Amino acid sequence: QLQFVESGGGLVQPGGSLRLSCAASGGTLGNNVIGWFRQAPGKNPEAVSCISSNTWYTDSVKGRFTISRDNAKNTVFLQMNSLKPEDTGIYYCKRGCKENERLPPQYWGQGTQVTVSS
Repeated sequence: QLQFVESGGGLVQPGGSLRLSCAASGGTLGNNVIGWFRQAPGKNPEAVSCISSNTWYTDSVKGRFTISRDNAKNTVFLQMNSLKPEDTGIYYCKRGCKENERLPPQYWGQGTQVTVSS
């Protein structure tokens, strides 16, 4: 059983950068697929990037976001560059990828708020 704590969010101007961290506990990352999800106001969380031995990005963040992991630290990161207002939302990490978009609200943790605004 894995638990995740997200951190690193904040208020940033358009064009700025943030690095989010997803610290896992209760087990090791191993070869699990781990995804980052963004919840815009009034919407369900949607996958923006996932990592296993490969990486995947939704089209809107390609070339701007980079997902990585450090298994020794049991942590997954999301480096976000060239941020846009539409990147605003609550960011969650979770085991799995796009299949998690079906989950009801109770399955999501606290997340970390990212606000991109001038």
